[in-house]
Amino acid sequence: PHTHKQETLYHFLQMAFSLYLKVSSNGAPTTSEGNFRSIDLAGHLSFQDLVDWGKPLLWQVGHLREKYDEWVHQPVDRPIRLFHSDLMEFLSRATWYIVCIFWLPVVFFLSWHCYTTLAQGKTQLFSSFTSAYAIPVHKNCFPLLFVLGIFIWSLVEYLIHRFIFHMNPPASNYYLITLHFLMHGQHHKSPFDSSRLVFPPVPASLLFFVFYFIAHLLFPGEFGLSILCGGIVGYIIYDMMHYYLHYGSPKEGTYLYGLKTYHIKHHFEHQKAGEGVKGAAGLWGCFHSPGGLRKASGAREGQNCSPCHDAGGQLGHAHHGHAPPATRQRTPC
Repeated sequence: PHTHKQETLYHFLQMAFSLYLKVSSNGAPTTSEGNFRSIDLAGHLSFQDLVDWGKPLLWQVGHLREKYDEWVHQPVDRPIRLFHSDLMEFLSRATWYIVCIFWLPVVFFLSWHCYTTLAQGKTQLFSSFTSAYAIPVHKNCFPLLFVLGIFIWSLVEYLIHRFIFHMNPPASNYYLITLHFLMHGQHHKSPFDSSRLVFPPVPASLLFFVFYFIAHLLFPGEFGLSILCGGIVGYIIYDMMHYYLHYGSPKEGTYLYGLKTYHIKHHFEHQKAGEGVKGAAGLWGCFHSPGGLRKASGAREGQNCSPCHDAGGQLGHAHHGHAPPATRQRTPC
């Protein structure tokens, strides 16, 4: 049975759906919702007093132990500070355009390098095993490798998001809880913090070198690097899409509108499902567990598992300014 606080939170989140979905054409809240940004989604619960919001949170969350999982999935609308150091705090934040400014030149340079190197005809597959069966890689293979990289990124992102970002760290392990909050828990705790919606370039660069080493280990020279170039573009698309799903205003009935409502459900109603934020990631979710968020939402078996189809139901009611009959509440003043 639900406690009174849980029921109150559920009703409050239903109103939050309505306010969050009803955005103006430029993505900002409309006049009737202007006060929403100053409201903590779960600030009315004393559960939020478990941490000192005036101090960096990263070193506090590990002490929450068995209360961490519930706490981190009660979202608030307030900025989060992670580190004591101003430099570390700066490096842990990024606006959406910084991702493009930093990574697009890298993509252009590496793409040019890979294409011109492949054009020399010196790159061969299986040459490290035997020269008799070595397969030359033509420059015309670059676009295919590039697209393959985007496809591989969508799978890698889905697996990381599902099995690492949404792991449930042991209550007794301070360091795993801290690591989880640093990687992804912070975003679920404060989903409206625009400076924490994309991956900052410095930690992303460290991850890039890990993938570079793996690509160099598995594939010869520019063959693996060409795939990696596509992977970077896949990452950029993912980050831009993620930002748009939080602050964009897609037209009702469009595919992007379906993705937005799907992602909102992931944040506010079923945090353990619906990890993908774009079509390819959603596809992997359907392969892994057909229905994904649809099943978590209690939808009928056999329905389409696409994000667009999941845009109906309670969120459909919310968009039109009212909750479902069983949960209809007065909009907060």
